[in-house]
Amino acid sequence: MQHDIYIYLFVMSAVTLAIRIVPLTLIRRQIKNRYLRSFLYYVPYVTLAVMTFPAIMDATQTPISGLLALITGIALSWYGASLFKVSAACCLMVFFVELVC
Repeated sequence: MQHDIYIYLFVMSAVTLAIRIVPLTLIRRQIKNRYLRSFLYYVPYVTLAVMTFPAIMDATQTPISGLLALITGIALSWYGASLFKVSAACCLMVFFVELVC
């Protein structure tokens, strides 16, 4: 059972290295495919969203406070509020919703 951890670590490191090394060795010229370039452009944003949205719902005591904070943040950022204002408003929303519930 103790040796399984080393196997998991080896597999995870091999996959991480493969993801980073294989594209560098196989693709040596500029990518001209329009679809592939647009896909690669949005990969960091999608990755960040996939990591962030579940954490928003799980970080609070009640999922409803996380959801309301998410809606507040989206609305304020849509109307051009600064990052500080958005984060402060989201924190206040979570605080007040959890205070009431």
